[in-house]
Amino acid sequence: MVRLDKFLADASVGTRSEVKKYLKSKRISVNGLLSVRPELKIDPDTDRVCMDGKPVNYTRFLYYLFHKPAGCVTARTDALDRTVLDYFPEELRGRLSPVGRLDKDTEGFLLLTNDGVLNHRLTSPSYHLKKTYFAELDQPVPADAVWTFAQGVDIGDDRPTLPAELCILPSMEKDGGPVYSAELTITEGRYHQVKRMFQAIGLRVTYLKRISMGSLTLGQLPKGEYRLLTENEMERLKQECETRGLLP
Repeated sequence: MVRLDKFLADASVGTRSEVKKYLKSKRISVNGLLSVRPELKIDPDTDRVCMDGKPVNYTRFLYYLFHKPAGCVTARTDALDRTVLDYFPEELRGRLSPVGRLDKDTEGFLLLTNDGVLNHRLTSPSYHLKKTYFAELDQPVPADAVWTFAQGVDIGDDRPTLPAELCILPSMEKDGGPVYSAELTITEGRYHQVKRMFQAIGLRVTYLKRISMGSLTLGQLPKGEYRLLTENEMERLKQECETRGLLP
């Protein structure tokens, strides 16, 4: 059961304050009866809620892909910095939580959802889906780093990293000088893991962007924007979780 005003806000009818105005104006009905009580408890699965006579569509679970810019923190609230939720409208901020985290200066692929079970499974320390990062580095990546990363790397923790897949990319010219880059796929989510793995072989990451998780990719989604996952994408993600034993 959920409060009527929360239901309406979660259904993107409006903010809590706007919803209360709609209720006072007798624009909302529940099972055919006009309601003005924001505290009324309803069952989203069985009760029929309408605004101006039209049914209010409510989706219990939301799954958003967000292209995180550098400079914001992966948190719901923060006293000092802008958060990833600040890019979403007010009616969604109270519903969504980030799946895992990206460092403040890291850009790219970030999932946000209100599906607590899936969020917990995807961020379980025991095992994660594959996550691929594009990294720019201050020096050329040695060819033997592919083998080194495939064996697992000592980054100063109590155990080496799990085997990772490294793809060294051709160098490019940028701002009048060479840029060295690589794509790294890991299956963990340790603190600053990608940066620490490159640091372990004497390289410094100058730019980092997550480009995929499992079979889902960031694609051409502009920086600072978000979109709902498609049904096909959600099915693929859940199937991958089940295959890897992440879902019951």
